[in-house]
Order: sequence, then structure tokens, then C-alpha cells
Amino acid sequence: MKIVIASHNEGKIREINSILSGEKIEIIPQKVLGVSDIVEDGVTFIENALKKARHATKHTNLPAIADDSGLVVAALNGSPGIYSARYAGQNVSFHQNIIKLLENMKEVPENQRQAFFYCCLVFLRSTEDPCPIICEGIWHGKILSEPRGIHGFGYDPIFLDEERGCSAAELSPEVKNEISHRGQALKQFLKKFREAF
Repeated sequence: MKIVIASHNEGKIREINSILSGEKIEIIPQKVLGVSDIVEDGVTFIENALKKARHATKHTNLPAIADDSGLVVAALNGSPGIYSARYAGQNVSFHQNIIKLLENMKEVPENQRQAFFYCCLVFLRSTEDPCPIICEGIWHGKILSEPRGIHGFGYDPIFLDEERGCSAAELSPEVKNEISHRGQALKQFLKKFREAF
């Protein structure tokens, strides 16, 4: 089955490809098919994921996977949340987003730096699919005071996995895919996908 990934995020596409590589699925990034990004104007992760998947199916007539994910920080009342990719503004680097987040967290004590990564993953068979497959994953941790590690992307260098005592960017891609919010959501998706097909 050919499935479009409704994303231009190279790190996200790489992770999805890695986890789904053993399946009888051909993953096609939407940019290969000339599909543009959409305005993510939903107020929840699930709204944005559905909108992205519907946009991709409409322009390709293929099933689509879309994921909307982000970092939720308790001390910042849930920010950056759905604005994680554009926390420091439109078309900025994740380094700039990290700088802004660390600046906003500089007065927050060590015992109040709890955060989690959240992922909502949606699979639509078609634009009018009344029964999308919807999966979610949550990865709990804390915000570090400075970046650590060279792997991953996004906020990985400042997200501490407390169980392992290292940042998400210090984990190998294989370990991260096993435990991350996106990895959890994709495992749920594979289970439901196999049952459905």
C-alpha cells in the first residue's frame, strides 16, 4: 500500500520511515507529490493532524498519515504545545525555539521542570474517511537547563528522559524510536492497521 506522509519535517519522516520499514507499505513524503503545507490553525493536536491528513489525501487520492506533536511544559501552562515548531516565530530554527524555551524556564526550579512530548497520529484512507485511525503517545520527562546530545531533532537536546538519565538527543535513534511519543503512537497504528487490513 502506498501511503503519503503529510509532513515536510525531515526528522519526523525519518522516524516514521524507520518504524514502518518492515511493513508492506510504501511511504511517500508529501513534497515528492507536490503537496504543500497547510496552515495549522486547530486548537488541539488532533485537529491539526486530521487537517494535515485530509489535505494530503485530497491532493493525492492516496491514504495519508499525519502526526501533530509537540512539547508540553507544566511550568509554562502547557506551552509551547501545538505551537512547538513555531514557538519563537514563523520559519525559525529549532535552535531558536530552544533558546526561547530556556529563557522562559530560567527562573523555574529543578523540581518544577516537568514536561512531556505528545504525539497524535492520524491515518485517513480517503478525504471522506468517516473512521480515521487515531493513535497517541506520551513521553514524560523534564526540561534541562542547557542542550545535551547530537541525535534527534527539535527539542530533543533539552528533554531529559529521567529513567535513562540522558537527553532525547543522547539516545540512539533505535532507542528513541522504541520509547518516544511518536514511537508509541506508531506502534498503536501498526496494530490497528494490521487488524484493519
